[in-house]
Amino acid sequence: MNTRLTSPRALAIALASAGVIGAVGAGAYTSARAVNAPTTNATAVAPAAMVTLPDFSTITSRDGPAVVNISVTGTMKASDDQAAAEIEGMDPDDPMFQFFRRFQGQMGPRGQQQQQRDVPVRAQGSGFIVDPSGIIITNAHVVKDAKEVTVKLTDRREFRAKVLGADAKTDIAVLKIDAKNLPVLALGNTKDLKVGEWVLAIGSPFGFENTVTAGVVSAKGRSLPDDSYVPFIQTDVAVNPGNSGGPLLNTRGEVVGINSQIYSRSGGYQGVSFAIPIDVAVQVKDQIVATGKATHARLGVAVQEVNQAFADSFKLDKPEGALVSNIEKGGPGDKAGLKAGDVIRKVDGQSIVSSGDLPAVIGQQAPGKKVTLEVWRQGERQELQAKLGDASDKPAQVAKADASVGQGKLGLALRPLQPQEKREAGVDSGLLIEDAAGPSAQAGVQAGDVLLAINGTPAQSLEQVREVVAKATNKSVALLIQRGEDKIFVPVRIG
Repeated sequence: MNTRLTSPRALAIALASAGVIGAVGAGAYTSARAVNAPTTNATAVAPAAMVTLPDFSTITSRDGPAVVNISVTGTMKASDDQAAAEIEGMDPDDPMFQFFRRFQGQMGPRGQQQQQRDVPVRAQGSGFIVDPSGIIITNAHVVKDAKEVTVKLTDRREFRAKVLGADAKTDIAVLKIDAKNLPVLALGNTKDLKVGEWVLAIGSPFGFENTVTAGVVSAKGRSLPDDSYVPFIQTDVAVNPGNSGGPLLNTRGEVVGINSQIYSRSGGYQGVSFAIPIDVAVQVKDQIVATGKATHARLGVAVQEVNQAFADSFKLDKPEGALVSNIEKGGPGDKAGLKAGDVIRKVDGQSIVSSGDLPAVIGQQAPGKKVTLEVWRQGERQELQAKLGDASDKPAQVAKADASVGQGKLGLALRPLQPQEKREAGVDSGLLIEDAAGPSAQAGVQAGDVLLAINGTPAQSLEQVREVVAKATNKSVALLIQRGEDKIFVPVRIG
């Protein structure tokens, strides 16, 4: 299980298997007594049916034997201070040892380089058998840095496992043990899973084997920081260190997800868990079994969320899509004709609602595939054709926009860039921001930033910027800012 800080709000995402079970099965509904519906109203709404809990004991007894406990030993590089902090006061055999060590940094006091040395790695997780010949799916972070992997079955037999391959982008790993006629789990379809359905997790939290927890599906298609290739299933199933890699089952006993992460301020379960959809896992598993690795496509762009301020600036009917803030020169997006300021709304007809949807959709495609992009550019809908690249070269990035937006006028002091400044910034045109005040400062713009465009129009002169602001019919404008090597759109309220 892995926990790490992923946002300025200092909320930790802890990699721990999130067990959840899926849909309410047939026969789970029973009739309810009629409520006091008015007899004089012919359009009276019928009372809702009562919902009863599914029989989790049947699923557990039937499917539990196909869930395994995984123990890992190995080594990893760590600084002297990190190793000391880890060892002091904590038993390396404690299942929480690996969980908390992920918080440790690689550097000691500022400016002081620490010596690196090998420290022991001991971790526990879960997995499940998908083929009677001994093929097992688990999380990639469970077997990371592993030199020896041991799989323990519910009948207490233990096997040395071979790691056939691991894909860090989706957090999926495939193991193989030398055994036959093993029990297997049936695989479901994530697309059929509904929010509100009951789901069940089986795993080994804190080393307690074959522990069962249950809850409901809270949401689907969640995008998380650092995990943009996976549209996660969110549940409220209790999962903890050691649950990682275990199955998320629906009430028919079918695997609909792989428990992978929790969202937590404390490092432990706090009611929000995430599972990798089984559709994604199977696609990766099949590639690993066939070739030993998994491949993913990329578009070669950096994108960010479209909030209401951006929707107003770009004249969108609603705040949906992925706003392109930067394009890799010579990359697939560049060759397709994408420009900074484009809002990608669909990929091959599949809607892109949030910015995280784009890398998740693109990442599940094969490198070299041609896709149709529906983009919003300068108030008009356009279609572009893109040939996707290989994500192993350079993954797409998701940038986060500053949520704070000011009020009033723009508040920028601008001047043209000198030729030397253009060369240093690597741009052909733009305006240097000498001072930022009022709404621009509140939105996060700083002196020294370079203004590249406003509402998608390149910023080539002071008069041009004044003209765009004067003609803006909405209450906000979108500034494309370059700071160092980073580019990002910033929404600024002007009225």
